[in-house]
Amino acid sequence: MSDEVKKDEATKEKDENLARILGIPLTVQVEVGNTRLPIEELLNLGPGSVIELNKMAGEPVDFFANGKLIGRGEVVVVNEKFGIRLHEIVSQEDRAKSLG
Repeated sequence: MSDEVKKDEATKEKDENLARILGIPLTVQVEVGNTRLPIEELLNLGPGSVIELNKMAGEPVDFFANGKLIGRGEVVVVNEKFGIRLHEIVSQEDRAKSLG
């Protein structure tokens, strides 16, 4: 078997492996901010309560896939629903490191 045929078969196998995982659904989250509350304050929350977060209005929000940081962006409204416009994507190398 020639080297070229072996290379074609290896490429085909990689493509098939990639195709298998591309359809796997991931949980995606956008973190607007966070804070720490004592349990007593948490239990006293009710309708109309305001929780102060650690980010200023207009600061970029963090975008996660399966709990791993993927990028940052801004909150936008699309057809009366919230969305995120990505401004920064974490490098593939950094994403791969976060998986291991």
